[in-house]
This record gives sequence, structure tokens and C-alpha cells, in this order.
Amino acid sequence: MKLLVATTNQGKASEIESVLFGMFEEIVSLSDLYSVRPPAEIGTTFQDNARLKAAYYREKTGFAALADDSGLMVEALGGSPGVKTARFAPSAEEGISKILSRLKHLAIPNKLQSRHAYFECALCLDAGDYKIEAKGKVEGLIPLNPAGKNGFGYDPIFYYPPLEKTFAQMTLAEKTSVSHRSQALTILKGKLESHFAKKRTTINRR
Repeated sequence: MKLLVATTNQGKASEIESVLFGMFEEIVSLSDLYSVRPPAEIGTTFQDNARLKAAYYREKTGFAALADDSGLMVEALGGSPGVKTARFAPSAEEGISKILSRLKHLAIPNKLQSRHAYFECALCLDAGDYKIEAKGKVEGLIPLNPAGKNGFGYDPIFYYPPLEKTFAQMTLAEKTSVSHRSQALTILKGKLESHFAKKRTTINRR
């Protein structure tokens, strides 16, 4: 079975492929296919958007489609940018500047804990005859300044205390071991393995 990872973000695609490698005959992303106009992300939650994107791309391509919707929630900003993370600013760089500017009043060292934030990810794999969903979440802090050149999006301003690094300072292996997306993918992979095992058992009984 071919799996379509419904994203043009190569960073996301690489993270997903590294976890699901070997589970499908082939894994492709939207960048590998002809242009498909994206759907409007009108959901009020990450899970809503993941579901609608997975269903949309499965119908458009005929492949099993795995869609994710994820975002950054900053407590001092009332949970913003949240479900609107991808549309918070014209680019991630501008979004980073916007967030840091709004947190300037929390720059005093003893208020650093007030810069608490978390990343959340919702996944939906829609194959037509079955659907699998999973969620992941990771907590951290927004540092005073961006750091690191790896990763993508808001990774330079998401500091993960246990490793004392921002996501953008981590190697892919380090990020994969702790990220919200890898947590969701691990859960989804377990559910997928269970589904395939039941399917094989059903076929063998015939």
C-alpha cells in the first residue's frame, strides 16, 4: 500500500517517514505528486483539521493519506497561536518575531517560567476502509532569543529543558525521540500494527 504524507513541508515529511519506514510499500509527500490545491482548514481543533485534510487528500489522490495538524500554544498569549499557528504570520520567521515581541514584558529572568509553552500534534490516517488517529504533546519554554538552525517552523523558539536545547538545536534523532509529532506517530504506529495484525489473522482464517 502507498501512503501519502499530506504535507509539502519536507521537515515534517522526514520526521514522519523516519518513524513509519518499512510499514508501507512506498511513502510519498505532496511534493512528489502533481499539484493538489489544499483544503480550507476550518476546524476548531487540531484533530478536526487533521481529519478533514486526510479525507480530502485520500479522495483527491486515491492513496491512503496521513495528515497532521499541529501548533504552538504559548500560555502567556492565551494559548495563541494555537490552531492558527500556520496562519499566524506570513512566515515562521515573522511569527517568531511576533511572539518574542509580545513576550518582552516577561524577559526578566525570574519570570522565565511564565514563558511556558507546548507543542501539540494531531494525526489522522484515512485509508477509506479504516481510519486511525493519534495525538501528542510536548512542554517547554519560549527562550529570550531564537537558537539553532535545524528543524523548521517555530523550532528555534521552543526550548526543551530536559535536553537543554531548542528543537532547532537538536539533531533529527534527538527531536524524534521527544517531539509532539513523534509521540503521536508512535501511538499511530502501534494502532496501525494492531490493525494490520488483525487483518492478517482474518485473511488466514478464510
